[in-house]
Parts: sequence; C-alpha cells; structure tokens
Amino acid sequence: MSEAAPTTYDPATRDLLELLRTRAPERVDGAVRAIDEGSAHGATERLVAGGFVTAFEAAEAVARQWGLDVLDPADVDPSAIRALPLPLARRHGVVTVGMDASSVTVAMADPGDVIAIDDVRAATGLEPRPIVAAADDMRRLLDRYSREQHALGIPDDDEQVGEDVSRADADEPVIRYVSELIRRAIDSRASDVHIEPLDGEIRVRFRIDGVLHAVETMPSGAVRSLITRLKVMASLDIAERRLPQNGRISFSHEGRPVDIRLATMPTVRGEKAVLRVLDSEQSGRRLDSLDLTDRHGGILRAALARPHGLVLVTGPTGSGKSTTLYAALQEISRPDINIITIEDPVEYRLDGVNQMQINPKAGITFAAALPAILRTDPDVLLVGEIRDRTTAQLAIEAALTGHLVLTTLHTNDAPSAASRLREMGIEPFLLGASLDLVVAQRLARRLCTWCRAEHSPGAEELERLGWPVESLGTPERLWRPTGCRMCAGTGYRGRVALHEMMESTDRVEGLVVQGAATPELREAARAGGMRTLREDGFAKARDGITAAVEVLRVAR
Repeated sequence: MSEAAPTTYDPATRDLLELLRTRAPERVDGAVRAIDEGSAHGATERLVAGGFVTAFEAAEAVARQWGLDVLDPADVDPSAIRALPLPLARRHGVVTVGMDASSVTVAMADPGDVIAIDDVRAATGLEPRPIVAAADDMRRLLDRYSREQHALGIPDDDEQVGEDVSRADADEPVIRYVSELIRRAIDSRASDVHIEPLDGEIRVRFRIDGVLHAVETMPSGAVRSLITRLKVMASLDIAERRLPQNGRISFSHEGRPVDIRLATMPTVRGEKAVLRVLDSEQSGRRLDSLDLTDRHGGILRAALARPHGLVLVTGPTGSGKSTTLYAALQEISRPDINIITIEDPVEYRLDGVNQMQINPKAGITFAAALPAILRTDPDVLLVGEIRDRTTAQLAIEAALTGHLVLTTLHTNDAPSAASRLREMGIEPFLLGASLDLVVAQRLARRLCTWCRAEHSPGAEELERLGWPVESLGTPERLWRPTGCRMCAGTGYRGRVALHEMMESTDRVEGLVVQGAATPELREAARAGGMRTLREDGFAKARDGITAAVEVLRVAR
C-alpha cells in the first residue's frame, strides 16, 4: 500500500483507508484486497463487513463526501417513520426520521440513490432531505418499524419468515412477531430469550455475553398467544399450562439452520418461556478457537491423544463445557475411530459422530444407555454429565477398559472433582487409576477491541484486584471497558473461556488414591504447574482479552 490511498477510490473510501493507515497500518493491504475483490460500488460496506472500520465510521466518511449530517438515533421522530410504507422502506433501505410541512428527512446508507429519493418524494408528497445512517442504525430502525406494523396487525409483503412458517400463516401478527423475535435474538448473539409475565405487562430479555438485557415490553394480554405459538413450533401440548414443558424448535435464519430449545414453566402471573439459542456455527469450533494458552492447549491435546482414560470438564451451567467437549471431539474425530455420545440434550449435531439423546420416558437414561453403548465397540465415549453413582461407576470402568471417556461434572474448581466423585461412592483407587485430566472453566466477557481503554495500573489497584505478582509479575498495562456503538455501550463483545487444568501427575494420582482432601490436591497441582482460574483470567486481562474486574466477577 502506498503512503496515500489510491485516487481511484471514491472520497469516502479514501478517507476510511487513511483512517485505517493511521490506526492499524498492518491491515491496510487486507482492506485494499477486500475492496478490489468486488465492484467499485459497496467498497465502504466491504470495509465494515471485514471489520476494518465500524459502521459509524463508514457513515461519517460517506456524510463528509456528500456534505450531509450523520443520523443520531436519539433525534428520530417516531411518528415520521410511518410516513413511508414499510415495503418501500425495506426495498430501498431508507427510513423517514423527521418531517415538517414541506419536507421529510430521509435516513439512508447511500445518499446517491436517486431512485430511492424519487420514490420517497412520490410516496410522501414532500421534498426529501437525505441524512446518512450507519448500517446497524438503519437495521434497528427498520426492525422497529416492522415491530410496530406487526403490533398493529399490518401485513408486510416483503418480509421473509422462517421456513417453519407457511406463507398462508405469515399474516398472523403473533406468528410474525415470534419469528422476528427469534431472528433478532440470533442477530444480537443472544444465548437465551426470556419471555416473562409481570404485573400488567410482558417483559422480553436477551442474555448476551452472559448478562441479561431488557429489550422490550408489551401488554400482558399477549402472553398466552406468544406461549401458544412457541408451543406449536416445539410440538408441545398447548392445553397444558400447569406443568413445565420442554421442546425443540428448528429455525432457518439467513439460509442456515438454528436449533432452539424451548422451556416453559408456570408462574403466579402466568406461563414463562425461555428459548435457548443453539447456533450450529458453534458446533464446528476447534480447540484453536477456544483461546487456550499454549500450555493449556498442549495439556488438553496430550490427554486427548491417549487411547484411554477419563477427561473431566467441570463448571457451572452456562460455563461453556459443551463447547469445549465438542471442540475436543472435532479435534480427534477421524474415520478410523468410533465416537459415541450420550447427551441430555444433544445440543449440536456433529458429522462423523454417533450421538444418542437421553429419553427418560422411554427408559433411556445415562445409567441405562452406557452398558448398551459399550457393546457397540466405541473408541471414544462422551457422557453428557455425571449425575449419579451408577453413571460415574460405568464411565470410570469404561476408561479403565481401554476407552477414552469425556464427560462433565459440576464443581467449583478442578481439584474438587475428585472429592465430588468420592462423595458419589467411587473408590479412590479406581478414580486414581482412571483420571487423566480435570478441566475447570468459566466464561468471562471479552473486551470490545474497538473501544477498550489502556491504562497503567498502580500498586493500590493491583492490591485491590489481588493480582498474583508471584506467578504473573507486575503488568505494565491493563485495559478497561468504555463502551461504543460496536458493543452497544457495554464495553464487551463476545466471551472468552478461563481454564484451570489439573493433570494426573504421579503426586496427584497418589493423593487421589489416598483419598486426600481438596486443599492437598490443589497444593500438589499448583506445585506441578497448575494455573488457577483466576490466574488464567488475569493473564488474559494482561493481554487485553478481558478486564481484570470481569475476571473477579466470574472467578472469585
């Protein structure tokens, strides 16, 4: 890349390349390649899509090119949005955000689209005044307009609904609302959607990066229709409102399937529903994408390379245990080994892996299915969770008889796993002989790389954090969250796993066989090089991946 951006690009693109050259010069060549792979039109969109600049920075560059203002979402007049028919707004990607007696303010990504401007003039009878909107702001405005139309029962002929909804049903406001709500949750990277009745209203919340956010409320009279629609999609009993129910929904989003688990439960104010979004893209993750340190990656891969033994992944619900185990299976899956899983439920479907779903009503439990699975010649066995003595005993016996067994357990840290299994009735000598590795993990929010702020921590701050100077040294810099448009003002975007790995060294194995208490095991594991959850988190805070205060939140 030359010192200045090529003059063949339009002014907005040149501005963005110059911005990138001053901020991250090593990425300029990649940005130029991304632009040149397409036509001249849409260069700024490709820079945004490639993560080279933010949508707002692109909007500012386009606005400077045309001598226009950039939309501030706080200045939108809700009544003006309705001046333009929704199908026309969607077709051109424009929204009317203000108006007076003679003109209408039109938010658009491309102010050079004269056809869109002419259509707005014809539809409103007013003179359009273009204003540039960032792509994410435009999307939110269109979604907001669409939700208003649905609430009023107004059809939207241009809207695409999920494949599970027929065109004949698409005019039903509740059906359309539910489909759009699921799409919004997926686009927002939400792991869960809570639909809960309150006094006089329904509250909808998304869990994003482990934290719940209220997204909207609506009149309480709609709760029964919403829950009924979800039950229909999940093939549940719509007449049963007194008992909890669980089901599964298959949803198509932007051409790819997304599995959704539905759980309903009765409350004193009515039924509540929780949707767990299982993005199929997570099933293809490999160990390299889990942010393991070199040491932790080597330890885990060494355990997976052994022909037999027990690998435990521990942590609370929602700590990413299933993601780690699926990544481990992806790492070792090949045609010459037989991998069988038994799960409750099967969260992601893996190619080349035989997966079995728990079904207590049919008598298929972990304890009942394991003996049958062992008769089908497995090399690797994944048991979704050890819940009782029988399951634990069978898993350990399988590990001792030539199988690699991966499973999960609920404990606070890695050394506690041995004590937990002994409490279930497992003999210490069997546990010592079978246990190869215990991985404890938590999920911390990942700092937004667009707005994280660097600072030099003082001695008082490090003392307040409890920074382990002995093992990690004194950091020259740390980062804190600030908040920007890319992370919706939270300062965080995505999550990162913190790990604690206890290897079965000779010393640890001897203590397990002796039935040693958890503190003794922890001391022996630390002497053997084990890094605690908090230490791993602080190391990632030192590298700018997460914030030290976030580590303290999840790894106390």
